[in-house]
Amino acid sequence: MKVEIRMNRGFADPALRAAIRQAARAALAAGSAAGDSSLTILVAGDETIRSLNVRFLDTDAPTDVLAFPAGEEPAGDEEGYLGDVVISLETARRQAEVGGHAPAHEVQLLTVHGVLHLLGHDHAGPAEKAAMWAAQTAALAALDNPLSPP
Repeated sequence: MKVEIRMNRGFADPALRAAIRQAARAALAAGSAAGDSSLTILVAGDETIRSLNVRFLDTDAPTDVLAFPAGEEPAGDEEGYLGDVVISLETARRQAEVGGHAPAHEVQLLTVHGVLHLLGHDHAGPAEKAAMWAAQTAALAALDNPLSPP
């Protein structure tokens, strides 16, 4: 499994990069991803994620995490490319402060959530939500992350 992590200028942090990589791998395992799966995670700020939210979801506001599945066909030459996850570190930090927990735990939760979306999980209906929350809980438990799905 290949997890590429890109961090926009001002958001680079080696410890956070490692926590994100662990979370992505835990989510891939919890979601039963194929061994040749790969994805990209971008850590950015509110302005970047707001811009993507406007462009792709017609919502003019920042959010915590966006997932862009690659679709039916692998992207380029990459077999098993799942897609991209974008995390706003600014929003994650605010949410962690409100929740009274470490920002790294919040970022891991958002990483797991985004990766599970790439694997086809959703939380639109009760059955889908239960399955996604179960996979998310399993991944977070494997990380010893004390957070649980909302």
